[in-house]
Amino acid sequence: MDITSIIITLILVCLLMLPLGKYIANIYTKEKSFVDKIFNPIDRIILKTGKINVSEMTWFTYAISLLITNCIMGVICFIVLLFQGGLGLNPNHFLNINPVLALNIISSFITNTDLQTYSGEATLSNLSQTAVITFFMFTSAASGLCFAAAFMRGLIGKTKTLGNFYVDFVRITTRLLIPLSFIVGIILINQGVIQTFSGNLIATTLVGGKQIIYLGPVASLEVIKNLGTNGGGFFGANAAYPFENPTPISNMIEIILMMLIPSSLIFTFGFMLKKMKQAWIIFFSVMVIFIIFIIACNYFELGNMIGKETRFGTGMSSFFSVVTTVFNTGSANCSLDLLTPLGVLIPLFTMMLSCLFGSDGTGFGNIILYVLLTVFICGLMVGRTPEFLSKKIEAKEMKYIATAILIHPIIILVPTAITLIWPSTMGSSLGGPSYHNFTRIIYEYTSAAANNGSSLSGIDSTNFVNISTAITMFIGRYASIFLLLATAGSLASKQAIPESIGTFKTNTVTFAITLIAIMMIVGALTFVPALLLGPIANHFVL
Repeated sequence: MDITSIIITLILVCLLMLPLGKYIANIYTKEKSFVDKIFNPIDRIILKTGKINVSEMTWFTYAISLLITNCIMGVICFIVLLFQGGLGLNPNHFLNINPVLALNIISSFITNTDLQTYSGEATLSNLSQTAVITFFMFTSAASGLCFAAAFMRGLIGKTKTLGNFYVDFVRITTRLLIPLSFIVGIILINQGVIQTFSGNLIATTLVGGKQIIYLGPVASLEVIKNLGTNGGGFFGANAAYPFENPTPISNMIEIILMMLIPSSLIFTFGFMLKKMKQAWIIFFSVMVIFIIFIIACNYFELGNMIGKETRFGTGMSSFFSVVTTVFNTGSANCSLDLLTPLGVLIPLFTMMLSCLFGSDGTGFGNIILYVLLTVFICGLMVGRTPEFLSKKIEAKEMKYIATAILIHPIIILVPTAITLIWPSTMGSSLGGPSYHNFTRIIYEYTSAAANNGSSLSGIDSTNFVNISTAITMFIGRYASIFLLLATAGSLASKQAIPESIGTFKTNTVTFAITLIAIMMIVGALTFVPALLLGPIANHFVL
């Protein structure tokens, strides 16, 4: 049954990703679409009301606009969290959020990470859950998709401009994220996901005790949490909680939502490039690694029902765990901390790679990062100037690419090393030195650096954790965006060179195999020593 459910889910995603990829390409290129009559007037009103300058932007202007807009939203929502106790829509009378935790929440959700060092149902008012958390789930996903639009234009285009951030932001939100969220949200409500602004209920148990039944606007958050590859749950138990994910059907829907946009963006690139074979080769490369990880995690978790919901079983729980890290969503329908040591190894390594499907928009950028690296290495091996899409890849672009690749392990391994020197900074619940506790620590910073958001247990919400992960999340998100847009801007300004008999083909199976090998080799050389000290050592000790 588990295998059948996994295969059905993958087939449904494959059926949906091509039409959605084409639709997103229409949004990016402003080609005529059947929704224009509905959304063009709405877009014009929004842009006119905001007095938005719709002129084209260079890569730097685009990146700065994205960063400043995100930061302004962050400041406003930070204030909401600080004073949530007196702002209304607070039927449970939750107190204001302390500044350090509020900083972590803002950094977490603005960067599409959604790492939660708090329990949502017992901490945030309904106003905070909607006006901050759900709001950021839309805006962070839209920002990532805007980056993808500019990045694709830079790779394909022949001018120094990459579009207009504000126009892209509005079009993506109104034409993609809101309509899909509304439609799928109704389906989730039908499956039993709750949606209410009522306060919590106090129930009397059969033995006379009291039980709190937490309520709130869950379905509206749940749909964009997965569609936008956000991951933060309304409840602390996330997608394992029945009010968030009540049935096997809702579980399958949420998995499809996580996979849908990142996989479709590869074909968006193919449609914009007008070379679908190139898109299929890239898709094949990352899909092969993804399927290997699914098989491995399922194998390692066979028979291990500890920390898993019986309504999902080991198969769909393992599948969910791989999907949520490969697609950088971070939600969970089981306890990741109670996976077997090698079961934990799989989601941890996928985040360390951070070059598979990834999150909405930025994941595509990381894939192309490794495509360019592969082209450069292969070009040097055969003694030719590396080129991609008829553009030469030279020292300037490789500096950007190398820096982007190096930043990822640095912001994982450095804070992990600091924490190992002073383990008390992670709180008292972590316990003494052990291989599993090492895994917990490096998993926390890997999740933050990859903008994933999933977490193992044992990490307290200390000031050090909140501040260090906030910094890691911010660098992990915006450093790569700036470097990749700089790469795209540099390539866009170059003169295209005609293909010749010596041109290295990037749309062949040979290139796909080479790309797979380089992704795995770079990841292994960087992180295997850390994995040996964590989950691998833990497996042999057990």
